Amino acid sequence: MRIVSAAVMRILVLGGTAWLGGCIASAAADSGHQVTCLARGVSGDVPDGAAWVSSDRTQPGAYSQVSDQEWDVVLDVSSQPGQVKGAIAALADSAACYVFVSTCSVYSDNATPGQDESAELLPPLDGDVMTTLGTYGQAKVACEQHVWRAFGPDRALIARAGLIGGPGDTSDRTGYWPLRFARPATRDGAVLVPDTPQNATQVIDVRDLAGWLLDASLRRVAGVFNATGATVPLSQHIDAARAVAGHTGPVVRADSQWLLDQGVQQWMGARSLPLWVADPDWQGFGSRDSGKARAAGLRTRPLEQTLSDTLAWELTRDHRGTRRAGLTDADERALLELVTSSQQPRDPD
Repeated sequence: MRIVSAAVMRILVLGGTAWLGGCIASAAADSGHQVTCLARGVSGDVPDGAAWVSSDRTQPGAYSQVSDQEWDVVLDVSSQPGQVKGAIAALADSAACYVFVSTCSVYSDNATPGQDESAELLPPLDGDVMTTLGTYGQAKVACEQHVWRAFGPDRALIARAGLIGGPGDTSDRTGYWPLRFARPATRDGAVLVPDTPQNATQVIDVRDLAGWLLDASLRRVAGVFNATGATVPLSQHIDAARAVAGHTGPVVRADSQWLLDQGVQQWMGARSLPLWVADPDWQGFGSRDSGKARAAGLRTRPLEQTLSDTLAWELTRDHRGTRRAGLTDADERALLELVTSSQQPRDPD
């Protein structure tokens, strides 16, 4: 087993070419650590300063090029239990610690606000392959169990991340609102928003999550942590998005039942209002207790900064294709016309 005594660590990122993995690898390389990314290389380029080992984790011998080396930290973001199980079998004897990025979707109760890491989990996925996002939470539970059995409470850090946002968020959940306010669909600049004061949100900036995972691994922090942003009502989140966009047009508020009656989707997806949740069984999803992680050094930047930086990134993108969350301009205009015809008031602010 490698004994860590120097400030420079040897870090193996399983992935490292996509969004979060790339942020972690980049931050580690920028800090002077020796970083190797094991990836197929189809999601993007390896960050500057990091080495690349080309490998497909679904294939036999995926870790043969790295299993005979000693690693101070192995960092894994996979949601496939078979991939995690294979990595552990190959690396458990050569890695000092294993950092696994899980999700708050592992919890079975999403109705109760303020729950911590002791909340009940979903049953683990029965099998090595997640074939549908409908079993995402169960798959991550299975991944967690593989990590915990192999590395235990002293050598494993499991971070149950909340909604990750910031520049590079191609899910469109954190970019939609600032971009919509920056580019309204109507001539008068009106924007449709849900009137849901009880709807809580938690967005953790990808850069803050990556930085904490790197810092925590340096300090050998171990255990299970909810890693989320601050709990912010959706109305406040939308106000922050409006402010960073400099929007001065009308804001049109619609209640949840009206939006549901019009076929608007919750949370994400086609014809949706991102981060909006009407289902009472999900009112606790955006209010997990992250006090344990914050006591272990997690620091998160103001939401306004995340949204401002995300908007700057959004304005560099080509938006002619289909987005993964939000309303199209045509849908926005149609819904605003319906609001007007039903005489729902517009806020002049």
